[in-house]
This record gives sequence, structure tokens and C-alpha cells, in this order.
Amino acid sequence: MNPQEKLIIALDVPDISAAKKLVEEIGDEAIFYKVGLELMMGGDYFELIKWLKNRGKKIFADLKLYDISETVGRAVKNLAQYEIDLLTIHTASRSIMAQAAENKGKMQVIGVTVLTNLDEKDLSEMGFDPNISLENLVLKKTELALNSGLDGIVASALEATNLRQKFGQDFLIVSPGIRLEAIANDDQKRVADVKTALKNGSSHLVVGRPITRDANPKAAAQKFNQLIS
Repeated sequence: MNPQEKLIIALDVPDISAAKKLVEEIGDEAIFYKVGLELMMGGDYFELIKWLKNRGKKIFADLKLYDISETVGRAVKNLAQYEIDLLTIHTASRSIMAQAAENKGKMQVIGVTVLTNLDEKDLSEMGFDPNISLENLVLKKTELALNSGLDGIVASALEATNLRQKFGQDFLIVSPGIRLEAIANDDQKRVADVKTALKNGSSHLVVGRPITRDANPKAAAQKFNQLIS
């Protein structure tokens, strides 16, 4: 893998114009872009995907699909018609994930384990067994995802070491919440810096505001690439 492909920049902006502006400002400092729900609901989602692919970019469709097995399978099959490189679904039942894996075509599908803005208090409030630690829950969800045929998972870099020790190297660990330094009022609770994430075993690092809200997004992306390489 090209080291530059390990950096995924999150286009968490309200519309296609803002997304294109950012991509053009960042230029050749980025290859991989996350296109998520905010842009999906803004319209022109697939137009943006085509625009990015025409510029030689890779697409991470962070849509976190979650529904009954047949619906997820058909949705994944529809998305596989586009030049999407990576897609997220939630780690739900074996049947739901198996249907996604069966219909993914050339696209890679990964399962979201525990969102990085959640902690053990949140999970307890959501009804998860408080006797199961967050780390063990991520392990269980990862095992089920890999056994169901997914290509990897989304997890905090803080959990990556345990996942590599348990399941090896042959799957993707895509880690959001990657920082150069602490951010005031950060909405992510389980964050890590670049070097820690790579050392722990994350294969891809998702970065949003530290790059996209910087006065010079290209220079900010360059700082991350320098640490990655």
C-alpha cells in the first residue's frame, strides 16, 4: 500500500461545492476521501463520487448501513455499481454482514464496531451488558465481522493492538479520531495520535477537522503524511 493511501480525509461538509473546494485546495497531498451521511443528505452524492474518481481519488463511502439482511444486501449490490473502494455497515447479525459480503463486488466492506464518540457509560445506557468491557465488545464484534466475510472493521486506534494480537494482520482496521494534538471540545472520546495509531496496527487513519478546518488544508495534510511515511 502506498503510505499516502493510509490517510483518509473526511469530507464532513454540507454540500458538494464545499467538498470540491477542499479537494482542490489539498491537491496531491491526499488520495483517499471519506464521503459520509452529511454529503449524502445534501444531494449530488454520486456526482461527487464520479468527480473524485475522475481525479484519481479513492472513495470511502461511510454510510454505516443498518437494516434487515435482504435490504442491506440489495443496498450494497447497488453501491457496488459505482467506483467505491470502501463501504461501512454496522456490525450487526452474521446474516446482515454475510449478505453485505456476498454482494460487495470489487468493493471492500468493513463493519463499524463501537463509534469513537462512545465510552463505557454510553454503552451501558444503550443497554449493553456492563460486565463486558468496551475492549471485549470490540473484540467480539470484530470476530463476528471477520467470520461473516467482511474485509475489516472500523475501530479506535486504542483497540488496534488487541485486535492485531487476536486476529492477525490480514484485515483492515480503519481508525477515526486521529489527531496531531488535542482539540478543544473534541466530540471524539477515544482518540490517538498518528504514530500511536500506526504502531498499534491501524491500516487507515481517518482525519477530519485537523485538516479540513485548518487555514491551510494542504499544509495540514502534508504534516499527517510526513508522520505516516
